[in-house]
Amino acid sequence: MGPGRAGTRGLHTYQAGRVEAEQHAKAGEAAHNQALRALAVAFLNPHQADDELDLAEQLLTGVDLRATRINAAIAALIRDAGNPTLEDRVRALRTELDVAGLTSMTPTLELALAFHQAVQEDRDGLSATISQLRELAQDGHHAYYIDIALFMADLPLPAEHTAPQWLDGEQATSERWHELVTARREQLRHVG
Repeated sequence: MGPGRAGTRGLHTYQAGRVEAEQHAKAGEAAHNQALRALAVAFLNPHQADDELDLAEQLLTGVDLRATRINAAIAALIRDAGNPTLEDRVRALRTELDVAGLTSMTPTLELALAFHQAVQEDRDGLSATISQLRELAQDGHHAYYIDIALFMADLPLPAEHTAPQWLDGEQATSERWHELVTARREQLRHVG
């Protein structure tokens, strides 16, 4: 999903999955892969994410895939990280996830919020989001999102934390996630 070798591989994998699904006329599968590609691209390049999200919307036309639509909405949040109105959209998506019974997607939504908060340098908000991620990861799923949120904010991992094995190593992974935040801040400075 994010930067580094795994992220780049993921982008290519989602694109290949979309192309294969299109070749086999599997519209829902194509839309699903495209929404996930848009989500990954949104971290890396918000301008390219516009195109990826447009394609996801086109592929979602005529199919009823609520989870895929929500993935696209989360991708749009990541694309818009740093926008002051973003937190209202996060609250609306939390409600939609609860109503739809798609709470397994909540950690990804919280990670998008953590990215936004890291970009905004909102330490209090980020602390609350990391606490929420810890609560959500108690079952062991998405525990690595806690690390990513800490990496984005350039915060240390807790001493008692058992870190996952990162493909490029913990230090390189941490630096790349934080670089995404600093790059987004720089982009926002040039826009504002």
